[in-house]
Amino acid sequence: MRKDVNRRGILNAALAEFLEHGYVAAGMDRIAARAGVSKVTVYAHFAGKHGLFEAVFTGAIAEAERAGSAYVEALAESDDLPHDLRAFAREHIATVTAPHLLQLRRMLIGEAGRFPELARAWHRAAPERGHATLARAITRLAERGRLRVSDPMLAAQYLNYLILSIPLNEAMFAVRTSFPEAALHRWADEAVRIFLTAHTP
Repeated sequence: MRKDVNRRGILNAALAEFLEHGYVAAGMDRIAARAGVSKVTVYAHFAGKHGLFEAVFTGAIAEAERAGSAYVEALAESDDLPHDLRAFAREHIATVTAPHLLQLRRMLIGEAGRFPELARAWHRAAPERGHATLARAITRLAERGRLRVSDPMLAAQYLNYLILSIPLNEAMFAVRTSFPEAALHRWADEAVRIFLTAHTP
């Protein structure tokens, strides 16, 4: 139990350190101090900074996989598609634009050359798997006559980026790193309106 507590504490400390200093400038001494453990304990759990960075992002990838899955799965059998799509879109945009996830995304893009497999794993877990799940829901909605689509995967990709493109683009260039809820809701709702205009039978 103590070992698990130490590991979680080290991962939380490492996340804070990486977000504050980036990968190159992050210090193992500071991570140990933040976690309240010795550096020996950190190395007992993780081989080094590279392994610790990978572990932090593996956790973030798992979080990205879980985010919004319940909303997407419920869409397939929706009886009020405009309402349920707006609920999904609002949840999705709020999750993806959470400040720590935006920082992690920027950091991983910057370190993609050093961690190519990690960058690909993030892409598989977040956009690719999310698109596949959403495409299955869209396929089911089309079968039920609620949507008209010729390519469910393409429709899922367009819906995703209709929802996310404005805040994500601003965040990646650090134009803004946080967004008021009203703005997020407006972007989400407008994305749904455009999507339904294109695909309602």
